[in-house]
Amino acid sequence: MAVTVRIPTTMRPLTGGDKQVAVESGTLSDVIASLESAHPGMEDRLLEPEGGLRKFVNVFVDDDDVRYLDGLDTKVDDGITVSIIPAVAGG
Repeated sequence: MAVTVRIPTTMRPLTGGDKQVAVESGTLSDVIASLESAHPGMEDRLLEPEGGLRKFVNVFVDDDDVRYLDGLDTKVDDGITVSIIPAVAGG
């Protein structure tokens, strides 16, 4: 079994238009590394150069914001859904 990652519209060109992709389970960091391996450029969109999550990208494991869990060390088990949601700003 694998982890399902929901891809936002703005990042779908990197996945060939796929709305969801399946990757191996592990920590969120492992999930992002698997995304990068299968779809180059994803890591740059999700992580700061220092390695932390970008401020304008929200990541949820099942319905929980990883910033209130263990961040990149959050455990993502088989069958779990990870949702990437870009922050929306404007006036």
